[in-house]
Amino acid sequence: MSEVRLSVEPRTEFGKGAARRTRRAGKIPAVLYGHGTDPRHLSLPAIEFARVIRENGQNAVLTLDVENGSELALTKTIVVHPLKNYIEHVDLLVVKRGEKVTVDVPVVLTGDAGPGTLVNQDVDTLQLEAEALHIPEQIEVSIDGLAAGSQITAGQVTLPAGSTLVTDPEYLVVAVNEAPSEAAMAAEVDIEGAGVVEDQPETPESGE
Repeated sequence: MSEVRLSVEPRTEFGKGAARRTRRAGKIPAVLYGHGTDPRHLSLPAIEFARVIRENGQNAVLTLDVENGSELALTKTIVVHPLKNYIEHVDLLVVKRGEKVTVDVPVVLTGDAGPGTLVNQDVDTLQLEAEALHIPEQIEVSIDGLAAGSQITAGQVTLPAGSTLVTDPEYLVVAVNEAPSEAAMAAEVDIEGAGVVEDQPETPESGE
């Protein structure tokens, strides 16, 4: 996993108004915590941080240049505005060189299953324990040539060296099923009007 350096600033103002002013200045309010230290309130450069996450993923190790030195950190939580899609807040976790951390790593399928099959990927990530500076960017799972009826569980996945599985090993990662035939798919499509009884026009009762 990549290690990226960011220059950050301490934050001395708090509350919603202060957070808005921080974001207007092109920065993201953040909190750095962990290893028994008091939480440190920081401002991250918004454009640079967004680029790091986009290019390296949330598991990128950040070297934060702060007052009186630097700190290694992982991004723990990113809060994104639900409508405007900008980053509102970030929680960062202090890590140390040589320390093992628990992270969610993306699962990427490689290869093509056998003909006449349909592949269902049940999970997008697996939780691993890995050394902080050697977090794998992704876990590749080969489905090449797998026949219908094949399944791969978390415990069957080959992990990168130095990583330990935290996810339940019985958890289903991918299932290869038989692809439905055209006839089966056509049978599932409701024919227009099938089963629908049209309302009959009302007939006036005698005497009205």
